[in-house]
Amino acid sequence: MNKILWADDEIDLLKPHILFLKAKGYEVDTVSNGLDALDALQQKHYSLILLDENMPGLSGLETLSRINQQHPDLPVIMITKSEEENIMNQAIGNQIADYLIKPVNPNQILLSLKKNLHSVELVAREATSGYQQDFQRISGLINMAASIEDWMEVYRQLVYWEIKLADSDSGMDEMLLLQKRDANSNFCKFVKKNYEEWVNTDRHPMMSHEVFRKSVFPLLDAGEKVCFVLIDNFRLDQWRIVQPLLSEFFNVEENLYTTILPTSTQYARNAIFAGLMPLQIATMYPQYWVEEDEDEGLNVHEAELIRTQIERFRRKDKFTYTKINDSQGGEKFIRNLKKTPDVNLHVLVLNFIDMLSHARTESKMIRELANSDAAYRSLTESWFRHSSTVDVFRRLAEEGYKVIVTTDHGTIRVDNPIKVVGDRNTNTNLRYKVGKNLNYNPRQVYEMKDPKRFGLPSPNISSTYIYALNEDFFSYPNNYNYYVQYYTGTFQHGGISLQEMLVPLVTLSPK
Repeated sequence: MNKILWADDEIDLLKPHILFLKAKGYEVDTVSNGLDALDALQQKHYSLILLDENMPGLSGLETLSRINQQHPDLPVIMITKSEEENIMNQAIGNQIADYLIKPVNPNQILLSLKKNLHSVELVAREATSGYQQDFQRISGLINMAASIEDWMEVYRQLVYWEIKLADSDSGMDEMLLLQKRDANSNFCKFVKKNYEEWVNTDRHPMMSHEVFRKSVFPLLDAGEKVCFVLIDNFRLDQWRIVQPLLSEFFNVEENLYTTILPTSTQYARNAIFAGLMPLQIATMYPQYWVEEDEDEGLNVHEAELIRTQIERFRRKDKFTYTKINDSQGGEKFIRNLKKTPDVNLHVLVLNFIDMLSHARTESKMIRELANSDAAYRSLTESWFRHSSTVDVFRRLAEEGYKVIVTTDHGTIRVDNPIKVVGDRNTNTNLRYKVGKNLNYNPRQVYEMKDPKRFGLPSPNISSTYIYALNEDFFSYPNNYNYYVQYYTGTFQHGGISLQEMLVPLVTLSPK
């Protein structure tokens, strides 16, 4: 039973309210002043306090301050006759659970109690009921999906329920996981059936190499100052978690786009910045294309690729390119923003989530901190909130920038090893392989035996690309147990899944 302490100097007038609460299952103790309330808290554990603001002796606000010092986790609902704004501000500033103005009726108090004492179980109950009711509808969407727009809607629905159920601790995780796997299985079949046509015809969704042309250049042409922010490894669920941190400064327009394959930095991100498919980059700008087996970094020519795209479209845009790896980098960007008034396009690359993904693979401690998708989202939100990232967005809003937030690809948590054999020149990515002597089960992968048909360069005449599907990852038979133990449960990218291929493309307009 929840135990309530009610402190009010007119407590005798509140007997009908107290009887009402007792009939609803609450145990209610009463005191008539602040000092007695503090004494009662020393003698007994309470779930919540109802506290009158206007009491003789120790006032409600003074009592509240002492309660917060001695019992910081105890929720307090303040009840007062006063509608003065300064009292309301002080109460809210002391982090009260709720603020009610007399006269209050019993149902008002009951509602506040439910909100503060039972919200978790009520939210869990409603979330469970809602998802159970929605399960068949989403299953129908999965089975009937015939276009990329259909699949985007499926993915949005799954992400919505994933976040809602995770927040509610409803116990429906396994049911949702099975539905996500069913969706990914069907989505992989859809991609295998349609991807080659997407690459070779105009009948395709917006893809990586079209992001600048379709989303950035139109804003510049409309006279907007634009900041293009690419957050590496940024999934839709992670965007949804950080969105509330930006809604204070921006109006939000959320869309998705479809990444090219492989869903990795070397291919997808270079395609974004060059405005070209990887084969075109390697052919037209070989000096900026880095092959899989080269020691040079895979994304060292991004500024040059942006410049080639601007010049190819005969544009006069002045731009800056900044890669931010830590808070100092964000602070430096903020300082330099006012020093470049003639620049109408800023391009930012934020690498934290990519670094988190790699650290999670390599560090046992980070694995423990991000042992699920929900924990992974939580770390993303914590980084966004406590690094300089929010300050960067706040300053962009203050300076009147339209901001495009997107990514080059997402990630998926892998848990099913499949065997592949390749020579020593085969790349190390766990979600896609490219090589000339690959040995694999073709029924387990999506294969591209003629890379040029898919807009991809061919390191060798007989090179083949293969992609892992769903939650699979590639492992080598001669070190199989190591791969299974080390990589199961890690977040990887490069292959085909909803999480990797359907990624956020968000336009933020300053308020």
